Amino acid sequence: MEPTPAGDRLEQLARTRGYLGLLGAAGLVGVPVSVAAFAFLALLHWLTDLVWVELPHQWGLDPVPWWWPAPWLAAGGLIVALAITRLPGAGGHVPIDGLGAGAVAPSHLPGVLLAAVGGLPLGVVLGPEAPLMAVGAGLAVLLSRRWGPAEGTPASGMIGVAGSAAAVAVIFGSPLIAAVFILEAVGFSGPRLTRVVLPCLLSAGVGALVFTGMGAWTGLPVASLTLPGLESPARPDLADLLWTVPAAVLVAAGISQVHRLGHALAPRAAARPALLALVAVAVTAVGAAAYALLTGRSPVEVLLSGQDTLGVLTAGGDVPGAWALVALLVCKGLAYAVSLAALRGGPIFPALFMGAAVGVLLGALPGYGTAPAMAAGMAAATAAVLPLPVSSAVLVTLLLGSDATGMTPVVLVAVVIAFVTGRLLERPRAAGDAAPEPAEA
Repeated sequence: MEPTPAGDRLEQLARTRGYLGLLGAAGLVGVPVSVAAFAFLALLHWLTDLVWVELPHQWGLDPVPWWWPAPWLAAGGLIVALAITRLPGAGGHVPIDGLGAGAVAPSHLPGVLLAAVGGLPLGVVLGPEAPLMAVGAGLAVLLSRRWGPAEGTPASGMIGVAGSAAAVAVIFGSPLIAAVFILEAVGFSGPRLTRVVLPCLLSAGVGALVFTGMGAWTGLPVASLTLPGLESPARPDLADLLWTVPAAVLVAAGISQVHRLGHALAPRAAARPALLALVAVAVTAVGAAAYALLTGRSPVEVLLSGQDTLGVLTAGGDVPGAWALVALLVCKGLAYAVSLAALRGGPIFPALFMGAAVGVLLGALPGYGTAPAMAAGMAAATAAVLPLPVSSAVLVTLLLGSDATGMTPVVLVAVVIAFVTGRLLERPRAAGDAAPEPAEA
């Protein structure tokens, strides 16, 4: 891999005495960034619980009726449209473009926060990881403005990446997973990778004290990513591995279709962002209502990132039936596609949820257990949507919990198959995009 200009600048930076100061700055920003990330996630969780649990219960609307999402999504669409069109930074990164760890100007933070707080808790089918990384990067640069490197320099960019690592460690629950994630996201390799990851490890490691605790202090509680109620076998058998191959291909192909629709809508969203934001929330509201009316289940299962509703797929007694799962995948997949193109948030958790739902469906195949099928589905969906294969494997292994380490072969096979399938399916679209348009007569 040939060095890039940015890589050359970072290589030169790592050979100077200022690199030690950069490491110190990364360690210092870790704690305040982690506290801010915790507060951000706590606010999202409180607002989500208020809108979808507390208010319906107080107003005697339990279970949530089919029409309940519509007014909240409309409000969320208006808020996101305001952030995109009126504030610097256009509300943050467009999720259909993937998930990166680039620099974020502090002036963009109000727009990122408004789009996230105004959209994600009100039903937008995206996750909090992208705005969380943006908040971490922008806040780290802001905190180091007076005593750190000047904005726009490679050193300032590295401080921002370190801030992203500290922030994303909070949602993943592990600084090591955050470091692996950042490594793949920034796209460096070789010795340069080591020099980039050192500030990330230091910032995420120091910041992790906020949620791991130290000494007699137990730390601030963060939501666990483990799946409740999933009983996993000690190790997979041959049938599990054989079924994993077509399962991963199926999931990757499905995620590819979701992305294809998102990419088709993206130019329209760029041209008319406010209108497409409102269209996206309208499509999401219709999908949630249709799912609730067709299945008799809660429309909330179609909404949000899916992180907090993964337990619905594993908890005994309330798992949707086969036809309900198909309806859920169709409605949530459509809402996910339009959200990727027109709204703001992260792409990981809705894909995880959809992969888990496919796994529940495929778990009924002869010789294929629910646990390995869900592991394969989540791994394939994550690898297809990011696509960061190592991070996908580590994240799904974390999600399965410490008792599911035997599922690691299934996860790795699914990640590789889905990654290759996704690259093959992207070739025709990329070639079509590059082909010249025929001349008009």
